[in-house]
Amino acid sequence: MSCSSASIDDYANTTPKLDLAEFFDGKLTAAGIVQDFSGKVTRKFTVTMEAHWSDTPQGKQGVINEWFVYDDGEKQTRVWTIIDQGDGSYLGTANDILGIAQGESKGSALRWRYDMLLAVDDSEYEVHFDDWMFLVDQNTIINKSDIIKFGITVAEVTLVISKQAD
Repeated sequence: MSCSSASIDDYANTTPKLDLAEFFDGKLTAAGIVQDFSGKVTRKFTVTMEAHWSDTPQGKQGVINEWFVYDDGEKQTRVWTIIDQGDGSYLGTANDILGIAQGESKGSALRWRYDMLLAVDDSEYEVHFDDWMFLVDQNTIINKSDIIKFGITVAEVTLVISKQAD
């Protein structure tokens, strides 16, 4: 595992084109894994999501509610608020995100970068996420995140996000 050297520009001409507001609208589900630095799967989880978008003076704003259930029984909730800046870039905040997440979309890909307070056992660690989403088809995104501490990838998260019929 290493820091990503791919550029969002590498995906400019890929299809299908990812429209965040179109994909993240309504009900979604996800299933994923967390791998440590050696590639060993350390956790499995599922996510239930509900998302909606509205027009605001700052631009199109999305709210994505996420409910996580981990294989050890832990439950977690995250609420993202995302502003579409209209030029393929996004700004996002969430309850456990430090500062503002920066996102950029081209073609079928979206790259998020943000810092998070990550709870592990009885401690919290400030880590950086390099988060890539790839639209496979109108109903499926594959999401891969590198979790980075002191410039070193310490874990990876992979999940498949699926739109659900309303």
